[in-house]
Amino acid sequence: MNTGPRSGLSPTLVVLTLALLMTATHSAAAAPDAAPADNPLLAERWDTPFGVPPFDLIRDEHFLPAFEQAMARKRAEVAAISARTDVPTFENTIAALDRTGVLLEQVESVFSNLNSADTNDTRQSIARTLAPQRAALNDDILLDPALFARVKAVWDTREQAELTHDQLRLLRETYRTFVRGGAALTPEQKERFRAINRELASLSVAFGDNVLKATNAYRLVVDDPADLAGLSPRVVQGAADAAQAAGLEGKWVFTLHWPSLWPFMEAAHHRALREKLLAAYATRTGEGSVADNRPVLTRTAGLRAERARLLGYASHADYVLEDRMAETPARARGLLDQVWPAARTVAAREAKDMQAMIDAAGGGFRLGAADWRYFAEKIRRERYALDEGAVRAYFPLERVRAGAFEVAQRLYGITVTERPDLPTYHPEVKAFEVKEADGRHIGVFYTDYFPRPGKRSGAWSSSYRSQRIADDGTFITPVVVNVGNFSRPSGDDPALLSLDEVETLFHEFGHGLHALFQRVAYRGIRRTPTDFVELPSQIMENWAFEPAVLALYARHYQTGAPMPDDLVRAIRRAKTFNQGFATVEYAAAAYLDLAWHTWTEPQEVDADAFERTTLERLGMPAEILPRYRSTYFQHIFSGGYSAGYYSYLWSAVLDADAFEAFREKGLFDPATAAAFRREILERGGSEDALAMYLRFRGREPRVEPLLARRGLLDSGADAGEKRVEVAPN
Repeated sequence: MNTGPRSGLSPTLVVLTLALLMTATHSAAAAPDAAPADNPLLAERWDTPFGVPPFDLIRDEHFLPAFEQAMARKRAEVAAISARTDVPTFENTIAALDRTGVLLEQVESVFSNLNSADTNDTRQSIARTLAPQRAALNDDILLDPALFARVKAVWDTREQAELTHDQLRLLRETYRTFVRGGAALTPEQKERFRAINRELASLSVAFGDNVLKATNAYRLVVDDPADLAGLSPRVVQGAADAAQAAGLEGKWVFTLHWPSLWPFMEAAHHRALREKLLAAYATRTGEGSVADNRPVLTRTAGLRAERARLLGYASHADYVLEDRMAETPARARGLLDQVWPAARTVAAREAKDMQAMIDAAGGGFRLGAADWRYFAEKIRRERYALDEGAVRAYFPLERVRAGAFEVAQRLYGITVTERPDLPTYHPEVKAFEVKEADGRHIGVFYTDYFPRPGKRSGAWSSSYRSQRIADDGTFITPVVVNVGNFSRPSGDDPALLSLDEVETLFHEFGHGLHALFQRVAYRGIRRTPTDFVELPSQIMENWAFEPAVLALYARHYQTGAPMPDDLVRAIRRAKTFNQGFATVEYAAAAYLDLAWHTWTEPQEVDADAFERTTLERLGMPAEILPRYRSTYFQHIFSGGYSAGYYSYLWSAVLDADAFEAFREKGLFDPATAAAFRREILERGGSEDALAMYLRFRGREPRVEPLLARRGLLDSGADAGEKRVEVAPN
């Protein structure tokens, strides 16, 4: 099944949890005037159920004026702390800083989420305008010598201050944020640091805009029904619907959006068209495209290297990983190195099976990247009697979503109830209220599952409002959203999900539960390390295809019949199928990420040649593309995963090991679930990640459950000792 991420960033998830860092600056940009009284974004409290954003009232012209006022307020709040002349204390400096920027966080969360899930030209323009300004204000705060002097004074006297655990954690995070944000640089270095940050902010927005533009620009138009051979009626109908929407009645349109692309690659008999579509996908933001990202990404990598050196780090990866579980690029790469030989060996075996099938049919060609999914699907049907179309029939989207909700109810006692009365930002978005077993309100949960031109690719979880403690001590409940690009309804059929889409829905709901359950005292300690944050999401995937769970939700969309036992067994038997391919394509992208971000200084390189050389050194199979090529690798060039894409594998070690606790005690064991919620889901970044895991599991994580789950444990590859150091050295 899935071995790689769906979120980007979750653009999204990472950005919105940086309470201190995600700020903006003065807005000198010309903007339509919107008086504060008429601007819903500036309301202290929204007059909506549970205080959710009043989407029906928010217009694009509200954003820039709202940012302008919110940034001004943030500046004033921080300036007041910086100007104080009394003795710095935790309360008047550190806690005070943590309380600043609440209005700005409110405006930022609405805008960032809408710009990711429902953007347009105006919103993209606003993002480009704001990016360098937000970076500048962040620098204005972190590079203020008077403010840093106060922070450092509290840090230096921490042993005499009798602080609580949470207070010490916030103090540590605040001090480290200032140091890592350039507070200790010389004046000349600070000026260069500011310039780098402004440019990087703009490059990040440009990279994401280019990917969206290039993805939307391409379409494969089919006008001969014979070219549709092999495709299911559902896929053909979806292509006909896309053609009709494009004004091409009587034709069929396939795009680079995943629900259109991958079903075509898996089933279309027409090999030349498969090659054409995959080539368009792999080169969409490269040379000759409508949006070439090569200069953007090389400039980004160079600036990140320069900034890291300014701060005293060997590379951007060293800078990023200092506060992650991995700690160093060597340890991150070490995990990949443990898995890579076994994955490559299994992938070679998979390729051999496919080539044998090609030869037996008299194909007369060598297996290529455009053939892999097609022949993998054939082998899966033949070997496991598992047909993707037959499987989809038992996974109508609404039942899958209900299944995820049922798992959460059985684990944690919560209820998730649809609330059609809540405002939404798009007609396809659904809103739900989440409650404890005793009826107490936990938060609001939105789902937005279908692709559209204004939505970036992939799937992610984010928050329109993160939990926080108000100044009066009131607990402010979260408003969370899951966004995806799943298969749309086709003709008279509902949306029917693939196995990977089912897994993705459970994955993102795991992120959602993490955000809904979080209970931390300070905003500045909400952030969870990237190589730990995927544990709550990836562990949820384990329940999706358990027979006892399938019995709860997998029903045929026409007859309502439960999934037959032989199909359940086939899904279970096929669990390790194609895992060589899946692990290789993921790990290759993670290696690329580290290659770009271990530069010790800026370089003038050809992006394609750099990528090609990196993959050749790995011995990358020619028949497999990296999960993301560099030019459309949004996780690392416009999301929050730079030098951190390895995190999904790191978290996979944790989730496979953690799920063993449920296997040992019972899939829905109340005590185990309560411990996981208490020790992992509720704590955010208020504890050391390994300490949280040790309290839940009672020991350090082991890698064997992951290797066994992927069928890599007995691959025959000389992968060395089957052990990965997840605990710090």
